[in-house]
Amino acid sequence: MSVDATDERIITTEDVYEPAEDSYLMIDSAFEAIEQQNRISRINRILRILEIGTGSGIVSGVLMRRAPEHEYIATDISPHAVACAKRNGLQVIRTDLFAGLSGRFDLIVFNSPYLPTAPDERIDGWLDYAWNGGADGRATINRFIEQAPNFLAESGSVLLLVSSLTNIEKVCERMRSVGFDVHEAASIRCPGERLVVLRGSL
Repeated sequence: MSVDATDERIITTEDVYEPAEDSYLMIDSAFEAIEQQNRISRINRILRILEIGTGSGIVSGVLMRRAPEHEYIATDISPHAVACAKRNGLQVIRTDLFAGLSGRFDLIVFNSPYLPTAPDERIDGWLDYAWNGGADGRATINRFIEQAPNFLAESGSVLLLVSSLTNIEKVCERMRSVGFDVHEAASIRCPGERLVVLRGSL
């Protein structure tokens, strides 16, 4: 089920990443993961779903409207994103990745900052956190991969959105190194890059 205009009832502000192709790709991938989890368990049990780096909250916001029976929590490091996501109805915590969280989740979603960024390419302000992936684009991604297994429930999975600019195979290798079975769940081509949602399970 693809996102259409009626799904996009989301408040945005200039200090927060504006939803784009990557946001919509993640929404569709996450909804498919939720449906697949229900098919595997053969019952519509309540899932605990965590979104890291929620931004405006569009991903969790749309998922909450499509599948309101589940439990959703989101995080973001930006105070502007946290305020925006709260205005969009999310339960959101201001933190860096998983810092301060406890418990385990059936689905962990992360539309990561994946653009390779040199020091002189950084921008002032909180928006830099939304796309600055460090020199190779994988600085925050690698931290996420190392920490995620500690928060994943049995039979749960992570969805990680990356770009061909990030070296997708390097990301897959890193995920496998911590025990993930990983495959491409979805992808789209954009000008100058290919966006991919990687799905990992332990």
